[in-house]
Amino acid sequence: MRGLKELKAEFNALTDELANPELISDWEKFQDISRRRGKLEKVIKKAEEIEGLKLQIEENQQILSSQESAELSSLAEQETLSVQSQLKKTEKELATLLRGSEEDLPSALVLEVRPGTGGEEASLFARNLFDMYLKFAESQKWRTSVLNLEDTESGGIKQASAEIKGDDAFLLLRHEAGVHRVQRIPETEKVGRIHTSTASVAILAKPKEKQIEIKPDDLRIDTYRSSGKGGQNVNKRETAIRITHIPTGLVVTSQTQRSQAQNKENAMSLLSARLLQSQRETAHEGAASTRKAQIGSAERAEKIRTYNFPQDRITDHRIQESWHGIERVLSGDLLEITETLAEKLN
Repeated sequence: MRGLKELKAEFNALTDELANPELISDWEKFQDISRRRGKLEKVIKKAEEIEGLKLQIEENQQILSSQESAELSSLAEQETLSVQSQLKKTEKELATLLRGSEEDLPSALVLEVRPGTGGEEASLFARNLFDMYLKFAESQKWRTSVLNLEDTESGGIKQASAEIKGDDAFLLLRHEAGVHRVQRIPETEKVGRIHTSTASVAILAKPKEKQIEIKPDDLRIDTYRSSGKGGQNVNKRETAIRITHIPTGLVVTSQTQRSQAQNKENAMSLLSARLLQSQRETAHEGAASTRKAQIGSAERAEKIRTYNFPQDRITDHRIQESWHGIERVLSGDLLEITETLAEKLN
């Protein structure tokens, strides 16, 4: 990993390059440079924040060593403990950003969530996860767009997908892919038994324009009426879109928008992400399916993480680490978990 001094030099070089008026004629290159510069800017700001925290600790140490009044020394000691805690957290954040700055990560991804084993409780848990990721994305100031959402009558989901855009979105979310397991007492449970159910998450890189070529002749596009909870029609016109990619057999749908054109655009985004994933599988793993490996068959034994409600504990089985506060995490407070995984699994 390169040093901070080198990253600052690259940041300055990219700033100069963006000032070149001729660059605007190559829009894709302009976007790539802007994105890279944005990543480096975050790294530099975090490093400057660390320098400021270290300076605070040094100033407090001087107060303590100068034998000032007992009250002032007590305040300096308390502040030092607080700043040291913040310093440790910020250094961890910087380490994650530095790793991300060294990788050519996509600036957008497609998130897919589906219920697994457990019937209606699984569909409700899938809804919990989908909402959690959207709230987390909002807290990180990432842009989101729901591509497809199929509800169940009880408020769960049959399947859902969303596009998420942000410089560090893929870095922080890629390790969310896999089967998530929940252990809790469903609201409909009358004798207080704990049920176990699962939901699967897939994280797909969204391709750049030139990465995937989709020929119109390779597509079969069908329209149908959008449906809501319980299968009730919520739109009398056929605005929902189903696209079949004939060469691969991939099928995608979108029905979240009232406009057929918008649903088609959403479905094409989802299809391009799946095709890019398929290409990468072919290039790196032959006939093996990374996406299938991410989703698995959603059986209870195939799990990356367990949400244990009776014990208010979330356990990630890949790193054997646990956190408490399930409701807080499901409300979108996911940063500590994603940063820990980025640090230990990247």
